[in-house]
Amino acid sequence: MRLSELSGKEIVDVKKAERLGVLGQTDLEINEQTGQITTLIIPTVKWFGFKRQGNDIRVPWSRIKKIGSDMIIIDIEEYIEQ
Repeated sequence: MRLSELSGKEIVDVKKAERLGVLGQTDLEINEQTGQITTLIIPTVKWFGFKRQGNDIRVPWSRIKKIGSDMIIIDIEEYIEQ
């Protein structure tokens, strides 16, 4: 799957049933040797798009359960904020 095919998909946490963001508004951590995506870095946003305390949610690629036509379903125990 190409990055362009992922862009614009909503990221949804299956356990909390909440929308975390949209791919394209997130950063990706990529392994430079293999070119594989290792982590999605989702900025936490407050009302009207202002960042809340500059924290980000880091989602390991291994926690992605399903990539559908318009969303990415993730299953993580708890968010790793940085």
